[in-house]
Formats: sequence, structure tokens, C-alpha cells
Amino acid sequence: MLKLKYLFYNADLAEMLLKNWSYDEDSLGLFKHYRISSNAVYPFRSEGRPQLLRFAPKSEKLGPNLKAELEFLRYLHAHQFEALEAVPSRSGSELVEAETPWGTFYATVFKRVAGTQLSRTEFNAPLLFSYGQALGKLHRLSSQYSPVNPPRWSCMDVLDWIEELLGHNPDEETALKEAHLLRQKFAELSTSSNMYGLIHYDFEADNVFYEEASGTCHVIDFDDAMYHWYAMDVERALNSLQEYIPVEHFAHKKSLFLEGYCTEFELPEHLERLLPICSRFANLYGYARVWRAVNERWEHEPEWLVHLRNRLTEGMKAEAAYFGQSSNLLR
Repeated sequence: MLKLKYLFYNADLAEMLLKNWSYDEDSLGLFKHYRISSNAVYPFRSEGRPQLLRFAPKSEKLGPNLKAELEFLRYLHAHQFEALEAVPSRSGSELVEAETPWGTFYATVFKRVAGTQLSRTEFNAPLLFSYGQALGKLHRLSSQYSPVNPPRWSCMDVLDWIEELLGHNPDEETALKEAHLLRQKFAELSTSSNMYGLIHYDFEADNVFYEEASGTCHVIDFDDAMYHWYAMDVERALNSLQEYIPVEHFAHKKSLFLEGYCTEFELPEHLERLLPICSRFANLYGYARVWRAVNERWEHEPEWLVHLRNRLTEGMKAEAAYFGQSSNLLR
């Protein structure tokens, strides 16, 4: 996520960035429906069509990663995968780097996808099958993908980033031990094309939309895409489903999801053994990102910021529960 100091509504900044694209002047009132997490996202319309402006400070992003994300999206569209589509700016570029009074920002505009967000559905059988099928197709296409430009970073790069971020903090020894344990375990795993490739990473219910008429899933938010084991995407999807599906129904719902996946791609070998490892990675990565976001403090902070930091810090404690433990999860 972005550092807390960037979690503020800024319509002037959004409009300044949006002027790099065509837009309907009377749609800027939609900015009030903005959201901010790992990016700021402001809705608007262009020629009546709903679109989204996504931006973040340059200091918060890696330019090559953003370019690699957009290249992957173009590849997916060329192979009929339903994902969000970037809109070229007035200058023809999908990624704009802009100097503003608030600093340098990266900005991109996307067309809004069709369908209903999965988190707002009842997770019926056709939807779950389609959800799994979409992930299987994504992994099949990824297994055949060879980027032209520098690729997205990998899970090993993420571990490097975590170690650099936390390395000089004596209070984070267990997190660093966790990074070391994961690095050791990953080194033992096969990186064959049917096991490892460019994944979505956040293939959760909030990032997938279901179009009932066509039975199709549309996928958004590839901002965290990385090279990883395909099991990581499966783990994130199943973890997300657990938030919405009662325990007594989960096994059946899970089987529908995996059945859909298998129509497009073979399930990762030793999936059940890999899922706990992937969960540990997600906890560590989430912990490090929040640690970075909340680390800055200021005098006389607004009450909402204090509450947000406290809530995020409590979440970090839960993520860190198993850090450094060489338990059965990593055997």
C-alpha cells in the first residue's frame, strides 16, 4: 500500500493528471467515489463511457514494473483474455510520468470492465467455475508468455526488497528469518513453465467481475503481478473465498473453482503442500508493505490517521504470528 501521507483526496492533482487524456468535463464529480490503497483510483467518463484514472507517486512505484504490467495486459487482450484495458493518452502513451506541484507521478487510465464484483455476489456454481477457469486461462497464457521489454519482478526480488527494507531494524529479526526460510524453500521448487510464471498475485474476489449473461469473468488490478509459482494465485483466490463462504460449504465451493481451473490448465503439482508456503509469503509481503506505510509519524496527526495506523498495526501482528518458525508449513 502507499505510505499514509499519500492517502488523501486530491481532486486538483487527479484533474491535472487526467488532462493527459480525453474526458467528459461534467463527469469530474465522480471523483468523490475515489479509493486509495496501493494506488489512487478516480472514476470519470470519456464520451459517456466509464473509465478509471490510476496514479501513484513515482517514489512508490518501479517504472519498469508498470511498463511490464501494461505489456502483459496487451498480450492478454491479444489472446482474448478478459482483463482491464489501458487507454492511450493524448500523446499515445499508456503510462504518463508527470511533474506536478505535489511531486512526480505515474498515471494510467483504464476502461471499466463489465460485470459485478465477485465480492457482491452469492458465489453460485457457474460463477465459481468461471472464476477458476479464468485463473487457469491466465496461467496457461502466462506459461507461453515471453516479454519483449524487461519483465516484472519476481518473488525473489520481493524478498530482496523486504530484506533491504527491514535489514537495519533490530526489531524485525523474525521477519528477516521468515524471508530467509522462504528463500530456502523456494530454491527447492521447480520453475518449469507448468509451475512457475507471471502471476496476478491479487486474484481475489474484489479484483474479479462476473458477467452473468456471458458467464465470463473480467479481471482487474494487475499492479502486483510478479513471477511466482502459480500456486500463489490459487492460494490468494481460495483465501479470499474463505471470507465469503461458510466453512460447511467451502469444500464444495473450492472443488467447483478447481474444476473450472482444470479446464484451462493443469493444477500445480503438490498444490496442497504449496498453499501454506504461499500463505506465509503473502503474510510476510503484506507485513512489509504495511510496515513501510505506517513507519512515518507526525505531530498532531488527525484522529482518523491514528485509528488507521492502529488498525493496520494490529493486522501486522496477525500476519507475523508464524514468522521464523521452521514448522511443518515449510517442510
